[in-house]
Amino acid sequence: MCAKEAWQELEQQSELKAKIAQDNWRLYFHLMPETGWMNDPNGLCQFNGVYHFYHQYVPQNPAGKEAPHWGHKTSTNLVDFKEEAIFLSPEHSYDRNGVFSGSAIVKDDQIHFFYTGNVKNKGDHDYTFSGREQNTVHVISDGYSIEKQEVVIPHEAYPAGFTDHIRDPKVFKKEGRYYMILGARTRESEGKILIYQSEDLSQWTYQGIFLGDDYSLGYMWECPDFFQLDGQDILLFSPQGVDPQAYAFNNLYQSGYLLGEVDWKNLKFKPTSDFVELDRGFDFYAPQTFLDQKGRRLLWGWMGLGDTSPEYSNPTVTRGWQHAATLPRELSFNGQRLIQQPLPEYQKLRGKPFFWNVELKDSFTAPKLAGEVYELQVELTQQTKKLQLLLRQDTILSYDGHIFTLSHGPSGYGRKKRSIQLSELRQIQLFMDTSSMEVFINNGEYTFTSRLYPQKEQDQIVFSGTGRLAIQLWPFSN
Repeated sequence: MCAKEAWQELEQQSELKAKIAQDNWRLYFHLMPETGWMNDPNGLCQFNGVYHFYHQYVPQNPAGKEAPHWGHKTSTNLVDFKEEAIFLSPEHSYDRNGVFSGSAIVKDDQIHFFYTGNVKNKGDHDYTFSGREQNTVHVISDGYSIEKQEVVIPHEAYPAGFTDHIRDPKVFKKEGRYYMILGARTRESEGKILIYQSEDLSQWTYQGIFLGDDYSLGYMWECPDFFQLDGQDILLFSPQGVDPQAYAFNNLYQSGYLLGEVDWKNLKFKPTSDFVELDRGFDFYAPQTFLDQKGRRLLWGWMGLGDTSPEYSNPTVTRGWQHAATLPRELSFNGQRLIQQPLPEYQKLRGKPFFWNVELKDSFTAPKLAGEVYELQVELTQQTKKLQLLLRQDTILSYDGHIFTLSHGPSGYGRKKRSIQLSELRQIQLFMDTSSMEVFINNGEYTFTSRLYPQKEQDQIVFSGTGRLAIQLWPFSN
């Protein structure tokens, strides 16, 4: 490319960024791509006081139909983020068709990244059973520039009996040793998680099947993540090919976790619970966790989902961008399940509060807000057996007969209804952004995440049902 062509391309990109920035569906307090497509969170870490958020990124194509890079954003407070230069690009023989998802771990005052280098060979292939290479790549960095980059597990070194789909390395340390888990699909189309071991993060040896010998769920497991929380072993992954079951598994692909115990001698994860979905809304996938320097286990998810067409879609694709990340969530374990809660850092965005104590007999309409972006908290009494919140003109949160439901009208662009059965509803916390919503139920026992695309000024909130409510609302300000 000559200097004139390069300058024209930069100028066009600058014009596109400026145009996208004016889109009224651009999010106020969520991370999103400047241009193009965003999906999985990658390489999450905090290093020397700086939070690093990397993500799958196709800047030139909002439909995500080209080889992904790793985008990069940084923050010192998890509220205000800086857009950094693209961190990794598909520019080597071992990743020429995409720098796929991966993770990070800090060692010796450096960040060690691991990702899947995707290669699609020419020929008559389906790229599941033949034609694809997925290499595990190691990168040493200060978070911004690359010191070393090498393939540590080439595709041909993976165990026999698997398809070409082995990816998404997550690395963790346990008692002086490093372990890597990878999501995989067998040639019989069964999901598995493989485990490797290393002393130095460079030389890895295959140890076997971490999960999947005696456990079955779907045909492919993506984005595995293992951690211990409050003494409990927890394994996250995103299975594909799970059939709907009443209110469960209603999305095309799922993300969730198993509680269990690890046999560290044989390196086997033994589940002690059923698979639990992490989020019951329309737009949540590929979560990744990390420990910050305060000792908190934080989770970010992709606020989106692949292959949803024709069921539902995102109209921003015609405006040059698509998808975002969820709010980071702090995880805890209550002895039975994972609890996900929004970070206290987001209280920084709260404007002047509004408070109402309401005895519902018919309906109550909150006064018109100054904007469309807010945090809402609702406390319910035991007498509240039926409740409905009408939001943004055609989005409804309802509770009736122990069934909690999120439903969208036209603003959902095909998103219709998702439900869950609760023993009781005690509390709702809602974060409403310009084109997204995250709902935390019963102080984070359950969550619903969804995109929605209402017309401007549709910001009224109407409560109906029976019972007493304590309502708090904070418009978000700069």
